[in-house]
Amino acid sequence: MNAWVVERRRHTFSHREAVEDVHNHLNGDDRSTFHFGSQTEGTTTPGLQSDTDILFTRNAVNIMNSWADWQQGTWNLLMVRDENTPPQHYMLQWIRPDVPRPVTYSDDPDYVNDSQGRVFLSNMEVIRRAAAACGDTHLRRGPSNSPNEDVDIVEAFHCNALPPEIMVWFTKMQHGNWPSRETLQAAQTCGCFLVPVGHHGSINENIQWRITPNLIERLLMFSLNMVQIKCLVVLKIIKKQEFVKYILCENCKITTFHFKTALFFTLNKTHPTVWTACRLIECIVRCLETILKFLDEGECPHFIVDGVDLFDGKLCRGCQLSLARAVREMIQDDMHVLFHLQSDDLGQQLMTLPHEVIPYSRDDVNADICGKLAKDMFEMYLKRVRLMLKRLCNNEAADMYTGLNNDINILESVAANASTSQYHTHVIKFILTHLISVKASVISSSCIQTGQPFPRDIWMLYGESLNTDVASSKLKLASMHYCQGELQRALSILNEVEFDLDDSVQPVCGCRRPFDNKLSKAFCEYTLHNDTHEQLTNKITFCIRFLREEKFCVPQFLWCEMYRAVGDDVDHRTNN
Repeated sequence: MNAWVVERRRHTFSHREAVEDVHNHLNGDDRSTFHFGSQTEGTTTPGLQSDTDILFTRNAVNIMNSWADWQQGTWNLLMVRDENTPPQHYMLQWIRPDVPRPVTYSDDPDYVNDSQGRVFLSNMEVIRRAAAACGDTHLRRGPSNSPNEDVDIVEAFHCNALPPEIMVWFTKMQHGNWPSRETLQAAQTCGCFLVPVGHHGSINENIQWRITPNLIERLLMFSLNMVQIKCLVVLKIIKKQEFVKYILCENCKITTFHFKTALFFTLNKTHPTVWTACRLIECIVRCLETILKFLDEGECPHFIVDGVDLFDGKLCRGCQLSLARAVREMIQDDMHVLFHLQSDDLGQQLMTLPHEVIPYSRDDVNADICGKLAKDMFEMYLKRVRLMLKRLCNNEAADMYTGLNNDINILESVAANASTSQYHTHVIKFILTHLISVKASVISSSCIQTGQPFPRDIWMLYGESLNTDVASSKLKLASMHYCQGELQRALSILNEVEFDLDDSVQPVCGCRRPFDNKLSKAFCEYTLHNDTHEQLTNKITFCIRFLREEKFCVPQFLWCEMYRAVGDDVDHRTNN
């Protein structure tokens, strides 16, 4: 693990957030997407097998911290709590959009009427929709509703104003060693999220929403140096291999968030000069001592949200004492446990003497990580482009070409906006290039079908779209020339593509079909030293898909693939 790989992870997931935002914008879906957790923080390794944490918010909702936040003509929800509301939780009361007054009754199943004439949004409405979308594979873990084990998806509301139990944190942090004044200042503008999960065992659990300061936590994680990141990663490995042995109850667990919290508290009380590479083990011990303090006292306070015990509902007293004994033995044994850690061969690496050779190259590991990040990112890009084209083809309100032009105009307008981030700009450029490639092919197909001459700007469109990747757009151009009978031009392009397709070019498929798409070693080595969009697209080749509107740019012997259907296959064919 090094700073370069950590930064690559963060850049990759920032691009993924931008892809989702652009895709939602074109679909008219007013949502924002965020990636949190180990993958985007860069605090994971291949051996930890961390999942992906995604949170999205519905921007059409106005969360009110007070009546002063009411907005006319908007779905308003007021954060409400009383003496029976558990810490870190609120109820969301429905407020009228025409006047700042409460809604007094609703027969909508997504809302709950109470005895005082108030109407609260149920957190079960999110669960019902997620269960319907995921079907039989629906998994619910806390506020997360996911289709499989590899991803945690949380639907939340964003609150711009921080509640009192978070605001008090800024006062507490003024006298600690960490975080810095600049980080605290940036954190004040982050806001918080309300996620659909109530306090376990509460009477009103179905109408409670938990506040989570994910953006502040991400800001804190991005401010860590490499020693602090390595410290957390080692703690995660210890937790995964060792701590699970001392959990006595089936429903109890100690989580990565407990360790992250311990790191935060340790950073706050430890002088910055301690966090150096030569004192890494000492830093790990200091964090374990913080965890031990929490376990002995039977309470793990939230670093940001006041009045919250993170052990509540997670770890019973018996398991706390069991883990406390294990941590105390680790520390008293001078951390020999580190030499027995199997994940990522960490123990073996620590025991390797300076003159001995590690059985594998760290550059190889880093190359594999970078290669997978690049491939997965472009695969996601391509899948979103496929979904955009599917939407255009299935749109009954307008023809495909009109919709395509509308999307291109929208993207060009957003790209021209000075406030557009660099990540969104890269994503928009990528999607635009693909849409322009489709536009050129659709126009060409129409001209070939009707026998009309090509418009003058067609070659400009092809020129703008040839750099989507190494091969796919060029092969579409070659196919068009073939259908025009211009065989020499088609041959010239095919020769050029064949010359560019060396061992370092990685195929990427966005068709959601089973595909043995192993990472090329040469591609991984290339990504280790080349990380810009332009450099990576020079070593990626996408699968090729022709729409029906591009039919006359496809050789006739391939038409049967568009229309093939035997028996019941007809019922499963899509329009695009």
